[in-house]
Amino acid sequence: MARLRGAIAAAITPLRDGGRHLDEAAFASLVRFLADGGVDGLLACGTTGEGVLLSVDERRRVTELFLSARPDGFQVAVHAGAQTTADTTALAAHALEAGADAVAVIAPPYYPLDAEELTRHFVQVANACDPLPFYLYEFLGRSGYAIPIDVIARVRERAPNLRGLKVSDTPFTAIEPYLDIEGLDVFVGSEPLVLEGMARGAIGGVSGLASAFPAITAALVHDHSERAHEQVSALRAGLQGIPFHAALKEVLINKDVLTSADVRSPLRGLTDNERSTVLALVRDIAGT
Repeated sequence: MARLRGAIAAAITPLRDGGRHLDEAAFASLVRFLADGGVDGLLACGTTGEGVLLSVDERRRVTELFLSARPDGFQVAVHAGAQTTADTTALAAHALEAGADAVAVIAPPYYPLDAEELTRHFVQVANACDPLPFYLYEFLGRSGYAIPIDVIARVRERAPNLRGLKVSDTPFTAIEPYLDIEGLDVFVGSEPLVLEGMARGAIGGVSGLASAFPAITAALVHDHSERAHEQVSALRAGLQGIPFHAALKEVLINKDVLTSADVRSPLRGLTDNERSTVLALVRDIAGT
């Protein structure tokens, strides 16, 4: 069974009409930009992709649009995480049917699920997309709780297609327990921690910044570039406090990839001052 590899862009979702509709015409341009930038693939409908703000039908369509636009060898993984097991399972099954390369799932937010609830949820979803590689998406800051190590062991026993995890937690000490699990691939989500993670055995990164800065992220993962590490660290620091999704989309407009920076409500677009700050940061990073 194939596994995800390398540098994966946590892709934005192109939207229009004030964020009410998918901007279907923009998907091919985005995929071409990512592939030309050197990343190995993308994750659709994750945190950066506003996945939980889209309907199930919209998320199915996003998967189809990304898959139809990908060049040979370009990986498309689908984040199927949703509030209910039924919706999550439906999205995972669709990813299998549509021809995706992998499925990832975050622990459902809001309710602090116990070990048995989490295990049942993940196993049902993994079985729905079997034999696709299945990845757990660990992000305490979004779920509200961490996936316990013993839950991962339980899922592994009942879902043979479990291949690894994306871990977006910070600081690095929060990532370390997942790196110690033998036989599962770990992708680091926080770009400033990618090099440290790969030095400890992580095999790559799934990066939100890569959606607008694919070449930097590719250099970070493929070349273990210290310069790229400095750039992603500066970008994360400079974007602190600025709406992240809208900022990435403004950068993509500036690079002639998108024509709309619309986001799905309740997310908001940038103020004029924020837009100026973002574009100045991009100029500074490009000049380093």
